[in-house]
Amino acid sequence: LGLDYYPQEFEIIGFNEMIGYEAYVGMPSRYPHWSYGKAYEKNKTLYSFNLTGLPYEMVINSDPCLGYLMRENTLLQILTMAHVYGHNDFFKNNRLFREGTKAYYTIEMFKLDADIIRDYINDPNIGYDKVEKILDAAHALRFQIPRVVEQIKKALIDEYNSKVDNKGAFDEKEEIILPNLNKIPLEPCDDVMGFIIRYSSLEDWEKNILKIVKRESEYFLPQIETKIMNEGWASYWHYTILNELKLESGLHFEFIKRHNDVIAPILGGLNPYYIGFRVFQDIEKRYGREKMFEVRYLERDNSFLRKYLTQDLCEELNLFQYAKKNFEFVVEEVSDEDGWKSIRDTISDTCGVGGIPYIRIVDFNRNDGTLTLEHVYDGRELELLYAKETIKYLFDLWGHKIVLKTKTKEGRQIELTCDNERKVIVN
Repeated sequence: LGLDYYPQEFEIIGFNEMIGYEAYVGMPSRYPHWSYGKAYEKNKTLYSFNLTGLPYEMVINSDPCLGYLMRENTLLQILTMAHVYGHNDFFKNNRLFREGTKAYYTIEMFKLDADIIRDYINDPNIGYDKVEKILDAAHALRFQIPRVVEQIKKALIDEYNSKVDNKGAFDEKEEIILPNLNKIPLEPCDDVMGFIIRYSSLEDWEKNILKIVKRESEYFLPQIETKIMNEGWASYWHYTILNELKLESGLHFEFIKRHNDVIAPILGGLNPYYIGFRVFQDIEKRYGREKMFEVRYLERDNSFLRKYLTQDLCEELNLFQYAKKNFEFVVEEVSDEDGWKSIRDTISDTCGVGGIPYIRIVDFNRNDGTLTLEHVYDGRELELLYAKETIKYLFDLWGHKIVLKTKTKEGRQIELTCDNERKVIVN
């Protein structure tokens, strides 16, 4: 079939163990923090009242690849195993995972991180309360890390040299200003976590905790960026593999039922399994299976949907766009000749890290330590209650005044300021 995957290991577990692994995002070892216990109790309570189900499987991007299978998966455990192999192939071959993670080191990295933080907790000079305070703040900012890697200083110098080299006879009076390479940051910086690690006055052990949270967040970033593709790819392959097996009619009906349960559309929402599965099927139909493997290697959800979610698919999937106006929800767009592109763009813009506000550091005042940040407005306003609590956590790490600039849909500028007493004022 053409799949290329890491060696695969399976572990059969019960529902209690699956709830635990869900809370710890599948890792056999993770540093202690109250948020994991909260997630465990929430999932266990919802499951006990039959308000939510549990995943059939959970797969870890590691080499060898580790897959947890629910013991209660009935006779068609093989469907779940085929699904796991689809994920395994995606982890090994998608560009974001190949360039952004080290699969051979995954389990060891999380275990080492857990050991380091436990050592800080057990250190009588530090203790749990101090560690928890740093972890709370780090978790609030954990995905404020780079989305695009670039060498800013080199880019600024290259731009200056290019302007000098291309200066013509008619530009003699134009002054080309040498960039201030001592400014911090040189350009708006989206690596908020990295900036704090480098320039704050935190102690070494505190910075080490931030490095751990940042490193683990970077590990999960490719999964966030490829959720639709990853689940669609795995669903396509479990469907293809089980059809190849030519099961007897009784098992085939159970397979079809389980498959339909996985990809069933969600009323009022989007099922990433369904969207990804149908788009990959359409790619195979229009371009062939070889193109599917190329797409699996190159794309992330944003580009995947922009390129391959067509008008025909939007119509078949019954996609529409709604919004809240005043006190009512209204349908804004439907999948017709005019509306389908807007629907496609909205989904692609808000998937992956597109659902996380894009915050950049624009200035660091060396005199009083004030740190100024801006929210890159994209048509969506910040949730101010959430923003106010988040900049308090940023203040806990930075230790000086924080200013966050954003704006409303009407274009009104808003400035949130966290002063040196941890009080937030909105102007």
